[in-house]
Amino acid sequence: MGIITTNNVLLSDDTICAIATPQGVGGIAVVRVSGPQAFDVVARRWQGASIDAMKTHTAHLGRMTDSRGELLDEVVLTIYRAPHSFTGEDVAEISCHGSTWIQQQLLHTLIDAGCRMATAGEFTRRALTAGRLDLAQAEAVADVIAAQSRAAHHVAMNQMRGHYSHRLHELREKLLHFVALIELELDFSEEDVTFAQRSEVIALAQELAQAIGSLTATFASGNAIKNGLPVAIVGPTNAGKSTLLNALLHDDRALVSDIHGTTRDVIEDTVTLAGTLFRFIDTAGIRRSSDTVEAMGIERSFRQMDKAQIVMWVIDATTPAAHAIDFSHQIIPHCTGKQLIAVINKTDLAPTAITGLQQALWPILPQGSNIIAISARCSHDVDRLQQVIIDAAAMPQVDDDTIIVTNARHYQALTSAGTALDRAITGLRDGLSGDLVSQDIREVLYHLGTITGEITTHDLLGEIFAHFCVGK
Repeated sequence: MGIITTNNVLLSDDTICAIATPQGVGGIAVVRVSGPQAFDVVARRWQGASIDAMKTHTAHLGRMTDSRGELLDEVVLTIYRAPHSFTGEDVAEISCHGSTWIQQQLLHTLIDAGCRMATAGEFTRRALTAGRLDLAQAEAVADVIAAQSRAAHHVAMNQMRGHYSHRLHELREKLLHFVALIELELDFSEEDVTFAQRSEVIALAQELAQAIGSLTATFASGNAIKNGLPVAIVGPTNAGKSTLLNALLHDDRALVSDIHGTTRDVIEDTVTLAGTLFRFIDTAGIRRSSDTVEAMGIERSFRQMDKAQIVMWVIDATTPAAHAIDFSHQIIPHCTGKQLIAVINKTDLAPTAITGLQQALWPILPQGSNIIAISARCSHDVDRLQQVIIDAAAMPQVDDDTIIVTNARHYQALTSAGTALDRAITGLRDGLSGDLVSQDIREVLYHLGTITGEITTHDLLGEIFAHFCVGK
């Protein structure tokens, strides 16, 4: 077994194995083997048809034995011959019964036959090395596995199929053309030859800047799709915030009590509505308190409001309108740039007070806010509230052509690329020398290249694949 290096990527020419299905007992489990000796290693423990005679992408019934020749399990062996496999290498996948003991014994016997255990993400990393995927597509593999909603799955699948990478390649090609125009002028500057008017070059740079800016702007929605859109549930003590959280989750997630100040820390859980993942965050009731722990919880409530994209202000329907208006001064300043939903709760206790509260609140709420009256305890109109939340999220429709940035590393790279391109545009307008402008454009190329892996380092790859699960 040896180690080789190419394009700053550390490669290994040994054969690896790992369980490719989730840990635990199930109907079946899959053990994956990849590498130049994959078929030879499996053949040493295989009882069945000759592996050499098997065609690629075919499945075969047989048996796997341990090093003493004793039967481990009756299995299905699937063969993928290089380069037509996920990793680009010879790959064998052994589907066995889901017993944890069988899975572990299969790993032991394969390692004894010449494999080693795969590291986290090593199969995908080999696919990257073989050119089966670029880095953006490789990262999308992990996102597909982690997807918790239809929208997150759709975005990750689009990225894994290469739509996002194709868009970045288009931008890089235009940038290379841009650099070529600038540098041709430099090469022939003494001959007074102009290959493009500065106004045309500026227009091209602005077009590219707009394209990069459009991608960057999708990150807010993309991050919400991937990690869940944060919704802070705030309000005074005993307004029914925890009861509302439980009603939205259809579960007794939060402790409910008539005692004021029961919730002293943030309670968070997720639910999928209309294909989008929402993170509902129940916060400590806001009031003046001399209790140190409760005061810390209240401070966290304000921080959660600042980080949320939607704020649900829960108001007890029995509260006098003047008190609600007075309390609004603690809520509204934290809702700039957010969607605010005023939730009049406990309508079962004060059905006649709803209209008065609504009339008092409408003039003081920011434009675009919503008011809805519910009873969380009775689950009355909670379904209507869910629809208001979905509408307030205003998540983009995701189809096969949608490109949305969900990865923070990509967002940082795009932001840096946009900054460098803005410098280039300013330089062009100010009549800056072409060689200085081209340096800024090359910086743009560098940042875009780090997304797809055209420019990368071993340390960066190690950091990315460390977050993958073993077996993928």
